[in-house]
Amino acid sequence: MATTIMILYVAKLNKIIHFPDFDKRIPVKLFPLPLLYIGNHLSGLWSTSKLSLPMFTVLRKFTIPLTLLLETVILRKQHSLDIVVSVFAIVFGAIVAAGSDLAFNLEGYIFVFLNDIFTAANGVYTKQKMDPKELGKYGVLFYNACFMVIPTFLISVSTGDLQQAIEFHEWKNILFILQFLLSCLLGFLLMFATVLCSHYNSALTTAVVGAIKNVSVAYIGMLVGGDYIFSLLNFAGLNICMAGGLRYSFLTLGSQLKPNQTDEENVPLDTKS
Repeated sequence: MATTIMILYVAKLNKIIHFPDFDKRIPVKLFPLPLLYIGNHLSGLWSTSKLSLPMFTVLRKFTIPLTLLLETVILRKQHSLDIVVSVFAIVFGAIVAAGSDLAFNLEGYIFVFLNDIFTAANGVYTKQKMDPKELGKYGVLFYNACFMVIPTFLISVSTGDLQQAIEFHEWKNILFILQFLLSCLLGFLLMFATVLCSHYNSALTTAVVGAIKNVSVAYIGMLVGGDYIFSLLNFAGLNICMAGGLRYSFLTLGSQLKPNQTDEENVPLDTKS
């Protein structure tokens, strides 16, 4: 969050980017994004610590139908039948995999479903708040971090996490410090890329892109980590999930290419020449 604030503020001072100066209407315009933002982070960390990596990846797929539902209700966006079928294929695969999860953890499941709700709501409201006439994409990133950096700091103090971080023995290691700063920069780039994806596409596409990214994570997690217990149904559910996600990606890409192809077909032959 601190990295996000510094990078965007310096860029604004140097006229590289633009977002509104702070005024008393900003909190009203941004609400409830900061609460969804921090809820997403905390529930994600808690659920990751309770579940195997493949099961965490699969259960995170429920973000996609939740995003579809919220886009329909909040953004009034309609989706084609093919898109809906692909989404439900993802959900069906997740249910099959979860139903045969031999390492069931109720607390982990509760936290991951909370994480799904926070992620879906965060994506849809981010799309809504990015109106250039309002906060814009840079304003959403900047003020989100500004409003939540202090509450997050206080949470880390109250839980003892800050004390553990201060006592960490690698702070004198230059290599560790460089890697730590790089992770902060990459964290900012990840949030920025996510916001850009929602800006140019949709919250649903961003959710599915995130799911496709987890294809490699799920399969690698079966081999690394030692906490995945294999079963045929669970493995089949994982593959159905991945197939549904890939199908959605092809449908979305196809819908974006069709208008260009149609335009080209309507161009006279002499103009093409």
